[in-house]
Amino acid sequence: MALHNPDFTTDDDSWENSSAEFEQRSQLGSEMASLSRSSSSEKYELLDNLHVKFNLSKMRYITIFICLLQILFSIYPDGGTPWQMLAVSPMESYSVNLTEFQDSALLKLELGGPFVADVVDRRAEEYIVVQIQQIGDSGPKWRRQQQVFYNWTLPLNSRRNEQVNMMRTFEIKGITINIQAFLQESEIVPLSMTHQYLHADVETQVTIASVILAGVYVLIILEIVHRTLAAMLGSLAALAALAVIGDRPSLVKVVEWIDYETLALLFGMMLLVAIFSETGFFDYCAVKAYRLSRGRVWAMIIILCLIAAILSAFLDNVTTMLLFTPVTIRLCEVLNLDPRHVLIAEVIFTNIGGAATAVGDPPNVIIVSKQELRKAGLDFAAFTGHMFVGICLVLLVSFPFLRLLYWNKKLYNKEPSEIVELKHEIHVWRLTAQRINPASREETAVKCLLMQKVLTLEILLKKMLKTFHRQISQEDKNWETNIQELQKKHRQGQKRILFNVYSLLFPPLLNTGWIAMLGAIWLLVLANIQDFEMILSRVEWATLLFFAALFVLMEALAHLHLIDYIGEQTALLIKVVPEDQRLAVAIILVLWVSALASSLIDNIPFTATMIPVLLNLSQDPDVNLPVKPLIFSLAMGACLGASANVVCAGIAEQHGYGFSFMAFFRLGFPMMIVSCTIGMCYLLVVHVVLGWNS
Repeated sequence: MALHNPDFTTDDDSWENSSAEFEQRSQLGSEMASLSRSSSSEKYELLDNLHVKFNLSKMRYITIFICLLQILFSIYPDGGTPWQMLAVSPMESYSVNLTEFQDSALLKLELGGPFVADVVDRRAEEYIVVQIQQIGDSGPKWRRQQQVFYNWTLPLNSRRNEQVNMMRTFEIKGITINIQAFLQESEIVPLSMTHQYLHADVETQVTIASVILAGVYVLIILEIVHRTLAAMLGSLAALAALAVIGDRPSLVKVVEWIDYETLALLFGMMLLVAIFSETGFFDYCAVKAYRLSRGRVWAMIIILCLIAAILSAFLDNVTTMLLFTPVTIRLCEVLNLDPRHVLIAEVIFTNIGGAATAVGDPPNVIIVSKQELRKAGLDFAAFTGHMFVGICLVLLVSFPFLRLLYWNKKLYNKEPSEIVELKHEIHVWRLTAQRINPASREETAVKCLLMQKVLTLEILLKKMLKTFHRQISQEDKNWETNIQELQKKHRQGQKRILFNVYSLLFPPLLNTGWIAMLGAIWLLVLANIQDFEMILSRVEWATLLFFAALFVLMEALAHLHLIDYIGEQTALLIKVVPEDQRLAVAIILVLWVSALASSLIDNIPFTATMIPVLLNLSQDPDVNLPVKPLIFSLAMGACLGASANVVCAGIAEQHGYGFSFMAFFRLGFPMMIVSCTIGMCYLLVVHVVLGWNS
């Protein structure tokens, strides 16, 4: 018997062959992996290169744009004439001819004197009348007739103790200005006057302003640049446009456009928030909110939104969100929630709550401070009582609609990577089992094995999810215990600090800016803060710069007649409506124009501009409209359409939870539509159906 047969292959030979084949496959797999890694690295490198090229091109275009604006702003100097002092009396008027208009389209006239600011009062006993006349072009100079085009009436302050500048633009050329005084006694009224020729008509200026505003929103929506830089670029473009048309403002005037009271309020409240964060105050508030909701997410969201709405009825929206944002973020971190959705809901309800009272929002404050509106019966109590009922109805509808908007939203944060990978694996196994057609016994057995594998993995997933939620709840219990100990430690100090700070809210001689600054100083002393630089680092300087640039932008757009144009076109649309439908159409039009305009521009200058327009409409005998429904429509639209998300977004971004314009728009715009619709229905029922207009 032969011990060796060359045709016979032993197990060692087969093992060597299989091991060699395995090495070849391993080598091939490593080569494929290296190729895939190199291809993925090349892909990432290509994306990085594209991102770098986009940033370079973006910076190049922005640099060219800034250089162009700087050139335009530099080559067009200030075209205004020096202030001229004059005096008028009942016995002596002042007259001047202005013929050096060249190719100008408008004349801007500005008068300074003891006028009543921002009041349209035709029943004033003492006033100044400025007659604007145009000189005819035909015939000899001594036979040319003058036709009066405008009568500009300026009520005088009875005390004569305040200098107020009034400005108006006229669309006529070759004019004569005649100023007369109508007084009860024979006295002299000192005035100052300056005029300026503008090179563009109103329609052109409104078009330029609309393009600038649209450009700013494109930069913010597409997140091409930071919102602060977008506002600064928009304000620079608006100033350059004013320079081109001949209305370049001086640096002193631009600085005066900034509302320093609002900036002081923001700065002081940011310091207060930073100091409160160091004392554990927001942790204490988060525990209270968690206890009230008893751990239920939607109960907690409703409680937070309701408290935010109530506070906004008595505090400014900015102040409310500065106080609520850190509490909300801390509470959501504990409950493993995404703070963005809760913060957006709170911003929406601060807008709703701010419309309920006369002090909840700046437009309401402007309305109740008007003397002529007070004479019409719109005092603090009447305004608050009327708006409070409507806002309560809006709140009742807004809470269910918010729940409907958040129906498919995942409020919880993302699960751990192990759970995500396991879910993906289950999906792959189930998809593989579904693709097998059980035509034979072997295929049926394979499909059963795969489904058994899926069932095993699902049992494992349930265990992991249960363990994950148990860990979260345990962390919550531990966190609550720690905060309770912190609460006992800081309870007396917090009460003492809060008493000293909020006792400053009631002095009538202080405005909100002073209150916030003095409160911050008190807290710095009482909390014994040593690291002052750390407190200053918590201030949202980008938000402060954004508001400063926004004030300049809105004032520049107002000088470009954008806000006046919106008000005038609204009034023209109301006048063409038949009389029996005029009140209903006026309420609908004023409310929706105010809401949409306030969502794009600042609602403060818009409200200040619309009040004289609505007063003129109510006093026009051809229109015959009561003033109260128009003012309530203006207040409802301006407050419900306003966006207070800038401060909230800044603080949330500091904590790593920033949200974009579109993220807020997707939730905020539907809520605005629903809330404005409910407010509109309330006003229509009260003023059109029931006729409560007196």
